[in-house]
Amino acid sequence: MNEKTMVSDALVGVNGELKMFGEMIPQTENKELKQCLKQIRSECEMSQEKLYQVAREEIDHVKNILTQPSMK
Repeated sequence: MNEKTMVSDALVGVNGELKMFGEMIPQTENKELKQCLKQIRSECEMSQEKLYQVAREEIDHVKNILTQPSMK
């Protein structure tokens, strides 16, 4: 499995978790549980951002390789 596939799969998983927490948070009346779910969602959002940055760097790297003049 290559890095691109792993990052993509991880982003899909994190996005699914964020959707799940977004649905769960308003459905609970327990304040402690709601706060805990919000904290977990926040951590997922940070993970999502880190994964996005890795993907962005990889895309930029490939663009740089493809746009460099050949060294012949």
